[in-house]
Amino acid sequence: MHTIVEYPSSQHQAEGLADEVAAQLAQSLADKGRATLAVPGGTTPGAFLTALSKAEIDWAHVSVLLTDERFVAEQDARSNMRLLRETLARNAASAATFVSLYAPAEFPESVLGDIAQAVEAVLPIDVGVLGMGADMHIASLFPQGDRLSEALASDCASVLLPMRAKGAIEPRLTLTAPVLGAAKHLHLLIRGAEKVEAISRATAEHSIENAPVKLLLERPNLTIHIADGELT
Repeated sequence: MHTIVEYPSSQHQAEGLADEVAAQLAQSLADKGRATLAVPGGTTPGAFLTALSKAEIDWAHVSVLLTDERFVAEQDARSNMRLLRETLARNAASAATFVSLYAPAEFPESVLGDIAQAVEAVLPIDVGVLGMGADMHIASLFPQGDRLSEALASDCASVLLPMRAKGAIEPRLTLTAPVLGAAKHLHLLIRGAEKVEAISRATAEHSIENAPVKLLLERPNLTIHIADGELT
């Protein structure tokens, strides 16, 4: 069963999660000389990523990728990679290798093969950190996403899939369930009462397609980090 850690503030959450992730990356570096970190996009993880950027580990041997990306150029304000470069790709962590989930094209399908190849080169994930939407999506595994069933399948052969969903302004690229589930360490970053309530709903939900976060909830290597809300 997963572990739950509750913090008195979002800043404590950011710093506590950064310390734990840094320690796990350091252990992977010691064990095999390299490590791969997957992180979420959006604004919620910004403080965590900024705190992690200061960790004194061997970043030159760490590969970093996003769990998902909006299919927009990095210069776009909605680009997750842009946010990642403004938060994590600074300080000590600027020495890491950052793997982009975007390449210029009209549609993500046109460049999927090349991007997937770059992702495959840094797998498996040693430490995976994910956020969750109030609709219980993780990465870009949205309820009613057009390729959700394929992406959630345990035998999905693709490491990366395009995803389109109601409420998603642009197409996305997302890591698939087998890639996320194979991470050695998993962390779920939850902030606020609305998302805490969504975790409770997901636990009671029978269908993973209605609550994709269920992909993580039964994994013993998952730690849920909660701030600004209490899980009862």
